[in-house]
Amino acid sequence: MTAVGIDAIEIWTGKLQLDLPGTFAPAKGEDPGKYTKGLGLETSSFPDAYEDIVTMGANAAKRLIDRKGLDPQDIGRIDVATESAFDNSKPVSTYIAGCLEQVYDGDFHHANKGERKFACLAGTQAIDDAYNWIRAGRNRGRAALVIATDTALYARGDPGEATQGAGAVAMLITEEPSVVELSTEQGYGSADETDFLKPNQQFPSVDGKRSMQVYLARMREALTDFESVAWDTHPDDFAYIPFHTPFPGMVRKAGLLGYRHMIRDTEIEDALEGRIGRQPREEEYDDREAYEEAIRGYMDDLKETEEYRSWYADTIDPTLDISRRVGNWYTGSVHLARTSALRRAAENDLDLAGKKLLVASYGSGAQAEIHAETVMDGWREEIEAANIEDQLQRRYDLSYDEYEGVHDRHNHDMDVEMEEFTQPEGEFVFTGWGRMSERKYDYVE
Repeated sequence: MTAVGIDAIEIWTGKLQLDLPGTFAPAKGEDPGKYTKGLGLETSSFPDAYEDIVTMGANAAKRLIDRKGLDPQDIGRIDVATESAFDNSKPVSTYIAGCLEQVYDGDFHHANKGERKFACLAGTQAIDDAYNWIRAGRNRGRAALVIATDTALYARGDPGEATQGAGAVAMLITEEPSVVELSTEQGYGSADETDFLKPNQQFPSVDGKRSMQVYLARMREALTDFESVAWDTHPDDFAYIPFHTPFPGMVRKAGLLGYRHMIRDTEIEDALEGRIGRQPREEEYDDREAYEEAIRGYMDDLKETEEYRSWYADTIDPTLDISRRVGNWYTGSVHLARTSALRRAAENDLDLAGKKLLVASYGSGAQAEIHAETVMDGWREEIEAANIEDQLQRRYDLSYDEYEGVHDRHNHDMDVEMEEFTQPEGEFVFTGWGRMSERKYDYVE
């Protein structure tokens, strides 16, 4: 069966950054360690005055199309995943296609366009849609362009404010991909939850404690479901495990949960038994509360073992490098994590071809999806071609007062004029509104 997967990845980060320990924490009168050690974040990314989810997505897509030497006829599908949309009818993909048609000969009139919504999971679901479209033979030899683009803003003073971020990830889905092949097996964990939602509002309503519980519960279900159709996973099976990363601190919890699950009834659990005992089994306890208390104690001991610490450093920590510097990109988050891991591997000159990733996506509301990916021979060339570090280094560093102005500028309920902090060059920009309140865009040479 022909491999289908990700052939290329490009990233576009918002051009502004907020230093969390150096600028945000002092303005809030808080310990900088709350952000660097607790949340695991250093800086957040924000869009400049002329940026939004359309420009970031279109700019990431243009960079990908140019690098791969494509034209509109090569792309038969454009799917945008976002939870920052500003229109309940017209999809963001049509705006992005309109932007791209300003700079390429031909058009995307032939391309199927859509917008995916399931909180942060939607980017992975859009990849699934593209995969199925190609597998069904409906693509006519054309590739699919999947774009995850978001501006993740919280109300000022909200506990989630420090996790904000803005950016886009563009991915080309093809047969015989260069980066990763997607597994046919998938696992799901899904339930009707109200952990995080936006009922006709821009800023989310969040139950932080509940959101963490739901995230971990759905991830556990998805891993179990994946194993039911794939294989019993083991910590040594995967070079990296990219998780949905609203902030790195949450991934620390998910990583520990996943490790505990995968070592159960293995030689690793046997080796640890003399030091921390075996994992509690629910059937050994009279009630659920006692079992859960025993599990918490076991996990406290497990996370201090050298075996777990070494595995986490090798398998999970590399996935967090970019997220620490940009914050939460919602639909793009797990795809940043994948890119971050591959980038670390390239920097360390590792040979990843043929190795596997376990990709763990999540969307509030709530659903987790887990699938495996096999790294392809062309992964290094594709990852090294992206200019991620250059973009991160060039961001404008906001003062706290400037940050407040940027936040107001991108609040859909406010009409705030703001001078740009950076100068656009070779990119799409937002220019204002049309006669039907549609957003207008131009390309700046």
